[in-house]
Amino acid sequence: MPGFSSDEIEKRLSQVPGWNYSDGQIAREFNFGAFMDGIEFVHRVAEIAEQLDHHPDIDVRYSTVRVAVSSHDVGGITDRDFRVADRINALA
Repeated sequence: MPGFSSDEIEKRLSQVPGWNYSDGQIAREFNFGAFMDGIEFVHRVAEIAEQLDHHPDIDVRYSTVRVAVSSHDVGGITDRDFRVADRINALA
């Protein structure tokens, strides 16, 4: 499965509000009221990642969680990345 072109990525970003494309990945920050709220969110993201067998990079900074995803095997962004982003957005 080849990676999407920049135009296709920009088009698909409109379908996953809050996500942006930078440095070869799509990413979004989620802000929570407390540290443990963010950790609970990370746990739910991990469950989605396991279900889809596609695992994002997750960075926790107190009550802010940054999730970034790309398809390393093709060196770009694919439909799998947007499926993960869409499922994560459904949690927020």
